[in-house]
Amino acid sequence: MEFQKLLSYTRQAVDDYRMIENGDHIAVGISGGKDSLALLCALSHLRRFYPRKFELQAITVDLGYDGFDLSSVEAMCKELDVPCHIVSTKIASILKRKVPEGSSPCSLCAKMRKGALNDNALALGCNKVAYAHHMDDVIETALMSLIYEGRFYAFPPVTKLEHTGLTVIRPLLYVSEAEIKGFQKKHVLPVTKNPCPVDGKTRREYIKNLIGQINRDNPGVKKRLFHAVMHGNIDGWQAIQRRHP
Repeated sequence: MEFQKLLSYTRQAVDDYRMIENGDHIAVGISGGKDSLALLCALSHLRRFYPRKFELQAITVDLGYDGFDLSSVEAMCKELDVPCHIVSTKIASILKRKVPEGSSPCSLCAKMRKGALNDNALALGCNKVAYAHHMDDVIETALMSLIYEGRFYAFPPVTKLEHTGLTVIRPLLYVSEAEIKGFQKKHVLPVTKNPCPVDGKTRREYIKNLIGQINRDNPGVKKRLFHAVMHGNIDGWQAIQRRHP
């Protein structure tokens, strides 16, 4: 995917849901994966010409797994002129102690990781946190909700965290995972290997593969699922203005 296309989709989402206001200080959660690095690229370039002026702060939560080298992430942040803050935690060892063998650590891990990210965002003076959720993440969440919870739901583009005062924004909503993969390959983003021992073995991974198979059998299913979320009267999905179909 060309840089201009990534930037265009990002701006459309930001405009449609009024994600950014003048004076915002936005923490970008950087995992070291392709999605968060693409988000960092998009927002760092958007700030150069966007009419509402904002600042960026990259934050990476180090879970404490061995071999998690973040030097390439730090170098990329320096190149983009975005301050980088690495949060050292013992989340990996806590999961090992608290999660029974054979059980999924994902829920507890996500809760602690987000807690560390939000706490540090506040400490660094940020009022918003940008997550790198893309179009595929949205439709996977919707299908997971249908299958496992019996309801039609997907996380909204903008979420106000009442207990912290932070606002979560998701500027990559209009970008597919395939497009991000193409962008990463074309621009050689310095992706850091995920050290999580259950990476690729989760319930979400099962749903991702299921949607992929359905889409191969019925081309266009992914876009129709995303359209259903956008127009399905889910709380938080009512756009302020919408240019995207």
